[in-house]
Order: sequence, then structure tokens, then C-alpha cells
Amino acid sequence: MHGQRIIETALSTTRCLLAGASVLVATLFTGPAFADDDGRPVKVMIINMFGGTPFPFSEASAFTANLGLTESIPVRGLSPDYPNILCNSDDVCQMVAGEGHANVAASTMALILSNKFDLRRTYFLIAGIAGIDPHEGTTGSAAWARYLIDYGISWEIDAREIPGTAADPTTPAWPYGYLAIFPTDTTTQPWNSLPTIPTPYHSEMYQLNEALLQKVLSLTSKVDLTVNDSAAAQAYRGRYAEAKAKAPPSVIQCDTMAGDTWFHGIKLGERAAAWTALWTGGKGTYCTTQQEDNATYMALTRGANSGLVDLNRVAVLRTASNFDRPYPGESAWHSLCGCGPEGGSGGFVPAISNLWAASAPFIKDVVAHWDKWKHGVPK
Repeated sequence: MHGQRIIETALSTTRCLLAGASVLVATLFTGPAFADDDGRPVKVMIINMFGGTPFPFSEASAFTANLGLTESIPVRGLSPDYPNILCNSDDVCQMVAGEGHANVAASTMALILSNKFDLRRTYFLIAGIAGIDPHEGTTGSAAWARYLIDYGISWEIDAREIPGTAADPTTPAWPYGYLAIFPTDTTTQPWNSLPTIPTPYHSEMYQLNEALLQKVLSLTSKVDLTVNDSAAAQAYRGRYAEAKAKAPPSVIQCDTMAGDTWFHGIKLGERAAAWTALWTGGKGTYCTTQQEDNATYMALTRGANSGLVDLNRVAVLRTASNFDRPYPGESAWHSLCGCGPEGGSGGFVPAISNLWAASAPFIKDVVAHWDKWKHGVPK
């Protein structure tokens, strides 16, 4: 009998230990939050690149204030500068991802894999400021993108050493030193040729959902952006020769170029336009330049591949805080730094203000008519 009690006690202890181990393993692999569900539902997730200062000095501030984003949810793996997701009772949330390719990719993956949010029906609004081509728009304008083009994935030869220069007098002369990696044409126009084989990068060009783009344009195209304009911006844009540069800010549709290098000047701007035309088969129109969007979208594609995100629900908005090249008679350096006698473009505050103004009708419509939006883009 005594031996039997010992055996029963040992078996009971073993069962308790196994049960405890099962709970521990379940906790480790499901995470401490939302272990029994799919996470907090989100109707709209706004992705800005910088915040931390009051309006009008950051992309995030106007959204935070106007939407009453007071619920703070910490997420491991976000930028240490912006470690929390902010939400409101309407299930609109905001992530400040940090600036540049690396930051936004890391932050977006952390958000998707956190298990704290159900993002399967979420509409993602990537919203930030940018430079703009004066041939396509002006400071303060808000541009919704159809195509996202990566500026940086390319071969590059210093412009002083390309064919047609003293360092390489061969012909034909090249217009710039950027070209696709392993271009199909290596003799006639290598700079105007796509790669010979599928690349391992998968992020050179993305096309957004046309139905969502058209819906967003229908909701926002008549927003008056001139109410946020400034005298400084008006004076500066008046120095440009292009009609669209001189015009008041408005909501427009054109495409965006992402690259960590903050390029500037006529020649590099022309390269951006040619690069966009090349990768889109002539269908895209380059107008804004920024540092993040292809990296953000790449992270979203990883989430979509895992069934966690719907790529048909991604919209990209960029407002113009500056031009991507100087006006006639201004140096590229002074145009870039805003440190010459001409002063800066005056476009920063209008761009920040119009980022919210141009996106607000879209956000509000999703919330007000969620019964229609939750199943996909309404007709």
C-alpha cells in the first residue's frame, strides 16, 4: 500500500508538471496578448514616417489630434522613437514607422506579426511628405499614387565616367549613370533597358489597387488645399517656369519614387521620370520623391503572403513640401538646403496640413460606412 501511494503521488506530480509545461509552451508561442483571438480589429491603419512634435511640425500630429487617437498600445519591434500604436474608439489606428527603407520595413513587419491587431480587413493609408517634380505639381499638392517605383535598386556609374565623357569618350553618350541591374540592352541604350532576368529584389515596382485609387480620388479630389497655403510658398513657386509649379496646390494623381538617397536636381529628376516610364511601360508618371514607400509595401506583401493583410486595401498619399529641382537661376544646392539668398520653398507647413486635409474624407467615409467597406472597396 505504501509503495502504491508513492507511485500515485509521483504520477500526480508528473501530470501537474506536464500541464504546467503545456501552458508555458502555449504562452510562448501565442504571445501574451490576444492569445485566444485575432487581435484588435482595425478599420484604417495610418502609417506616417515621423512624429513626436506638435502640429504643424510632424506628419503624425494632425492625424493624432483630429482623430482623437488616445489609446496607446505598445508593440515590440517598433521604432524606439515611436514604440506605440495609437488608436481611437472608431478602430482607426496610427503607426509612426520611422524614416528610410530600413525603419519602415522593420516597423511594418513588427506591426503585422505582433498578434495584437486583426489587419485582414484593414485599409492601410501610407501618408507622408515628399519632393515634387515642377512639371507635375506644386508645393502643398496632395498626390495619390498608382505606381510605387524604387529609385535605388540599380547599377550606378559616376556621371563623370559614363560613356560620352572625357573618361569614356565612346558613343552613344549616356544621359546619366543609372541603369537596371543586368540590363537587356548592353550596347545601344543600357540606361533605358529592363533587367534580362527576374531579379531577386521583388520591389522595383508595385501597382496599387485601381478600384481603391479611383474611390479615394472621388472622395478627395475636390478638397480645397489652398486654405493651408502660405505667402512664402506662393512667392517661391512663382519663380518656376512650369505652369503646374505656379498653380495653387490641389489633389492630383501621379506616381511616387522611393529611395534612401535624397536626390535633387534637374538631371536626377529627369532620371526619376525616365525610370518610372521604363518600369511601368510608359503608363506611370513620376511626380513625388520620398524614402520609404516601396519598403513599406514590401513588408505588407509579406503579411499578405501569410494571410494577415489584404493588398487591395493599400493607398499611398504624398504631399509636396519642396520641389525636386531648382527654379531657373537657382543652384541645386540652394534649392535642396533652402540656405541660399532665395530662402526655402515655404512648402513644409502646407504639406503637413494638407496631408490630413486630403486624406480625411477617405478615413471618415470608411468609418461611417464600414458595413460597405469591410467587404472590399465599394462601387
